[in-house]
Amino acid sequence: MTIETIQEEIIDEFSMFDDWMQRYEYMIDLGKSLPIINDAHKTEDRLIKGCQSKVWLNAELENDKLIFTADSDAIITKGIIAILLRVFSNQTPKEILAANTNFIDEIGLKDHLSPTRANGLVSMIKQLKIYALAYETKLKN
Repeated sequence: MTIETIQEEIIDEFSMFDDWMQRYEYMIDLGKSLPIINDAHKTEDRLIKGCQSKVWLNAELENDKLIFTADSDAIITKGIIAILLRVFSNQTPKEILAANTNFIDEIGLKDHLSPTRANGLVSMIKQLKIYALAYETKLKN
């Protein structure tokens, strides 16, 4: 499934909820279904800098596609990273680098996060793209 198709699905899902309390509950549920990062990958070098809570992110290349796993010590943050992994995991590095993240604005996520959480969201996206860039460079060499 393409990144754009997944983003459209997420926009549709979020539009089904009447208020942000329901959306937060949905994000928390998504966080519970997050593919958990191996404990061996919960290391300092996999912590995303700029997040208020701890977020570990790991990337591995399988069949030219990046597979992300993550975990967080905060339930809302876990939900946020779960949404991002749903969009970007199982995609090629090139597709990840070319993708926009307009769906975040369309679902109103940034507007409903505290400034520190919004900064964390930006840091998560940045780290996902850094992994994609690193693997794209590796694939070219």
